Amino acid sequence: MSLDRWTARSISQALTHVPFPHILFLRSRQESVAEARLFVHEYLAVNAPDVSEDHCDQATLVVSELVTNAVRHGSTPGELLRVTVDADDSRTRIEVHDSVRRRPHMRAAPCDDGSGRGLMLVDALCLGSWGSRDTTTGKAVWAELRTS
Repeated sequence: MSLDRWTARSISQALTHVPFPHILFLRSRQESVAEARLFVHEYLAVNAPDVSEDHCDQATLVVSELVTNAVRHGSTPGELLRVTVDADDSRTRIEVHDSVRRRPHMRAAPCDDGSGRGLMLVDALCLGSWGSRDTTTGKAVWAELRTS
């Protein structure tokens, strides 16, 4: 069955108005961090094209830290994680859902430690606008970045 030109053009035009999805499901594995960064970058490019490149870079860094924490501390290998993103003229909100109810907390990492500073970075970028909440399947860690 082939589509006539009018039908094909109508479908093409309709698809250009479909918003980029705001939810991404990932398996708990280290490779998922890069997938989450790409997802947030593409989401902002489509749904918030006027945000600055710096804002986009900060948002991808925040999701990277939150997904890294979910992979390391909030799930077992292969479990499902959920990333949601929402943006408007004033802010970008990112949430990462995992299966562990234990709340994240900032810690003072020794100078020679190669990890342990992710939430301090999130806190600085988001000006303290981050936190966590219980969900029916575990918890969601959220962070909001102001656009200006």
